[in-house]
Amino acid sequence: MNDELVQGAELHGTADRLANIVHEGHQTMPVERPLLVCKPKKIESWRVFKIMSEFVEGFDIIRRYGLAVSFFGSSRAIPDSSSYQQATDLASRLSKKGFAIITGGSSGIMQAANKGAFEAGGVSVGLNINLPNAQEYNPYLTEKFGFDHFFVRKVMLTYASEVYVYFPGGFGTLDEFFEILTLIQTKKIRTVPLILIGKDFWQPLLNFFKTVAYEKYQAIDKEDMELFTLVDTADEAYDYIVAHVTC
Repeated sequence: MNDELVQGAELHGTADRLANIVHEGHQTMPVERPLLVCKPKKIESWRVFKIMSEFVEGFDIIRRYGLAVSFFGSSRAIPDSSSYQQATDLASRLSKKGFAIITGGSSGIMQAANKGAFEAGGVSVGLNINLPNAQEYNPYLTEKFGFDHFFVRKVMLTYASEVYVYFPGGFGTLDEFFEILTLIQTKKIRTVPLILIGKDFWQPLLNFFKTVAYEKYQAIDKEDMELFTLVDTADEAYDYIVAHVTC
């Protein structure tokens, strides 16, 4: 048997195993699932299968889109706010350029971006999280998926796109920014554009990077402060993305 046939057989076997994992993940979950608190005393097989199935299904979703942009920002942003309106406009314009728009699928900036893509007739994806008090999907999605595990969802959001856009937001937005920034800094993922929109919000944090983290404590390198781009408007973000981002 030649190498191509061997590789084909191995890939086919892997696909079958992954299909079985997805099936197992759906079938073995108990109705009442105990919370995972600190270090578990035992490994529950249903939990392992569920995690694996979420990874398989998540990657299956994001690999469908060759050119994509992920939007992050406050879930509390209201339609009348400048950030909401700019996110809608930017997503609409990028969608018309062939970008799939990917968000966490809920409210605020996420809804604004999905709305812009949906109304432009583009791809609008929501990767949500299943919570005890249900977090509703926004109504502007062409595809959606709900994760039980935050860390699986974060991996999907991290690997989903060719560019990441951050509007003003809270702890979740900052967490996503630092997550991807650290992965790029440590070369765990390839360098991709990180666009921060809104100088009033982001400049104080960037000043901290420069004067405290870099100059005072030497905790980062000067080059690390070039891993992101600060702009003030959606127009500037659009021009930068169109000029610098390819599939």
